Amino acid sequence: MKIGLCGTMSVGKTTLVNALKDLPQFKDYNFATERSKHLSDLGIPLNTDSTLKGQTVFLAERCAELINKNIITDRTIIDVMSFTQNAKSIPYQDKDKFIEYAKEFIREYDYIFYISPEGLSIEDNGIREIDEHYRDVIDFTIISFIRKYAYMMKNIETIKGTTEERIEQILNIIES
Repeated sequence: MKIGLCGTMSVGKTTLVNALKDLPQFKDYNFATERSKHLSDLGIPLNTDSTLKGQTVFLAERCAELINKNIITDRTIIDVMSFTQNAKSIPYQDKDKFIEYAKEFIREYDYIFYISPEGLSIEDNGIREIDEHYRDVIDFTIISFIRKYAYMMKNIETIKGTTEERIEQILNIIES
């Protein structure tokens, strides 16, 4: 099963994936988490400074994850599309072509779990953008893409609460 966690920065996606690793239900799964620091160290610009080449690397990583039979990842194609849409250095026509191509991979997820930033403060990890307005813009874009491409998704669910509550929600959904 291919499970992707989707949401703007600092909503607990990586924390949740790391918590799911310990569950017996996911013993045969691969887990993919936080690659932003590694990519930043390679010189790939992030957030508003991202380039078409940089977003292509992010997209290739998400696609590589989808090759796995059983994967839980803390980023999805939708996240990549959202950051691309809001990158200042990418021309609009390139954004449109990139998103048109990237959206085709959305259908490969068995479940996408969207996590809202509502009520959560931004944690500065030294890599992610900490501007609240930018965080809201990314969240709005993610929600817009979810609505626009819902017909391509097998299962899209919103989860919220503590890490433990989110785990319970995920298990209830995939085991029903």
